[in-house]
Amino acid sequence: MDSSLQDAHLIALLDRIAARDAPGGRHPDGEAALRELYDLTSGRLYGLAVRVAGNREWAEDVLQEAYLNIWRIAGNYREALSPPLAWMGVIVRSRALDFLRRRTSERADAGLQLDDAISETVAGDSPDPLDTSQASEQAWALHECMRKLEARQREVLSLAYLRDLSHSELAERLKLPLGTVKTWIRRGIEQLRGCMARFA
Repeated sequence: MDSSLQDAHLIALLDRIAARDAPGGRHPDGEAALRELYDLTSGRLYGLAVRVAGNREWAEDVLQEAYLNIWRIAGNYREALSPPLAWMGVIVRSRALDFLRRRTSERADAGLQLDDAISETVAGDSPDPLDTSQASEQAWALHECMRKLEARQREVLSLAYLRDLSHSELAERLKLPLGTVKTWIRRGIEQLRGCMARFA
């Protein structure tokens, strides 16, 4: 479909969604319009959610939140300000960043896992993940590889490389022998290298 025709169609769907609660008469097919909007746009917006959230399961949650938000605020869309897909993309990106911030704030213990580090990276001052899809794919691959490590090994690696703790600081914090910490880090790195090589 021509982009201008597609834009016009998406705008019409947003108008129908917004009109469902219009004073003087509800639009009877607001839900049908949302379903059609979802069918037309969810593939592209899901890809955006994956790039920002860095995790496919999280992206599904983000997408659900985003479409609920679109349902609520469809009347706020202004054609003069942006194309409809770009406007929806901003909503998806905003929901994804909010989701990542919530995950970070919900975890207060010192042994943060890698998913928290990814959340902080995406929501922080790092390059925009929309512009660095390759980096996001690598972050996803690293996350998947980290998940395959034993829990304590994952914790040691996360603290060592993401919190920049020395081996002795790790041993003291985790109440472990220094030799054990060094062994876990060495073995963990070997496993990560092997796993990441399969994603390369």
